[in-house]
Amino acid sequence: MGALEGGCLEEELEENGVRLEEEVDNGSGSAAAIDEAVKVLLQGLGEDHEREGLKRTPQRVAKAFREGTRGYRQKVREIVQGALFPEAGLDKGTGCAGGTGGLVVVRDIDLFSYCASCLLPFGVQCHVGYVPSGKRVVGLSKLSRVADIFAKRLQDPQRLANEVCAALQCSIKPAGVAVALQCWHIQFPENVRCRSNQGHSSKLDMQGWVPTSSSSCSGVFEDKNSSLWDDFLAVLKLRGINMDMNNINCSTFHSWCPSKSLEMPLCNGHSMRSTINCRISSKAVVTYPAMISAVRTIIQSLGEDPSREELVATPYRYVQWLMNFKTSNLEMKLNGFSLDKLNLPMKNGEVANGLTEIRSTMNLSFCSQCEHHLLPFYGVVHIGYFDEENGKGIERSVLQSLVHFYGCKLQVQERLTRQIAEAVYSVFSVGVIVVVEANHICMISRGIEKVRSSTATIAVMGQFSIDHAAKALFLQTISNTTAVGG
Repeated sequence: MGALEGGCLEEELEENGVRLEEEVDNGSGSAAAIDEAVKVLLQGLGEDHEREGLKRTPQRVAKAFREGTRGYRQKVREIVQGALFPEAGLDKGTGCAGGTGGLVVVRDIDLFSYCASCLLPFGVQCHVGYVPSGKRVVGLSKLSRVADIFAKRLQDPQRLANEVCAALQCSIKPAGVAVALQCWHIQFPENVRCRSNQGHSSKLDMQGWVPTSSSSCSGVFEDKNSSLWDDFLAVLKLRGINMDMNNINCSTFHSWCPSKSLEMPLCNGHSMRSTINCRISSKAVVTYPAMISAVRTIIQSLGEDPSREELVATPYRYVQWLMNFKTSNLEMKLNGFSLDKLNLPMKNGEVANGLTEIRSTMNLSFCSQCEHHLLPFYGVVHIGYFDEENGKGIERSVLQSLVHFYGCKLQVQERLTRQIAEAVYSVFSVGVIVVVEANHICMISRGIEKVRSSTATIAVMGQFSIDHAAKALFLQTISNTTAVGG
């Protein structure tokens, strides 16, 4: 058992509009084309790709894109063939189990895919079920590997669910397949900033991302008189996974990408705006032809057709995302703001070691762009400082603006932490401590796939460098705050 019926995959999937296998250039030519395209993007951002920190960025970005779209160069047949095993099933009339009629479900498959609308990675938690037939079953790991093939392509949630379902139905020939996806799309920087007062989970998970759910089914799962779909959902609930059936298979996934609300220039010189009511930066629409052409080159080098309807506006949207992180020569000086006491002192106003009181501002949101891979990283910033005697603290809105200012450029987390600390220290020179907690998409979407990992960096200046008790007090305050907020 294990040989697949010849032609099934190609013929049936092509009839359903599903691209099962893609033949694309595996050589260095594609990577070299992406390298050159990334240099154009960096130049458009006002950066020098020869500066330290960016010298290898084009190669890193090319590798990340190709790794994140490796599904175009993988074949379902090669994964499934040889992984179908004979397994006896119960006879008809006595129940259903084993290789005939029994339900098999694999839950919590963590995936990342690239959004076809804007080229930004989005998170996926995939759940797959199938009902074996023909007294054969498939190796369980193959279900997640097939799902990963289609996730590693330019996708939207519904398309992804449909392609995984169709591929499994054709390749393992079960009685039916059920696929349910929970997906999260990262916010644009302006959206993250606007959500800064809504609180954040200490787990730094997908909170604040745009969520959606999608599903697809085939065979016996489509039978309205069957309880199999309900059984599938019930098995998901055993792990606390509650799929909102009111949102599954609805039209919301068409608008879930925040970039869909951007104005798209048309070839006739006019523009159109999506009716989606998303809060995106209201900057004037400016086109960057060299950068847009570079993104089209990247898409083509990955094995896609940039003229495909779903991808026509993608280069424009991706460039608009990147321009949020354009290099600026402006300087931000905190002492140019009106400082007004807002935050409560720690420990009911006690003075630490005879110094002025410690003030703290927690959970300031940020979204930045890793300069090594041109992939987002996001999270929260906690700031503590010794206030001058009878002085006034910094308003939360001012600190949020400060975090946004340093976050919205090509960055590394260590530098971001230091820059925020230095800016606050320029006003409160007694002592400053800054803690940045972040999730890096480059740790997730480019093959490393450390989905639950997060990074914390600390910068201390002045009194906090020598006053270990004050530093411990501030860190404990973060712990207490996130425990309550999470």
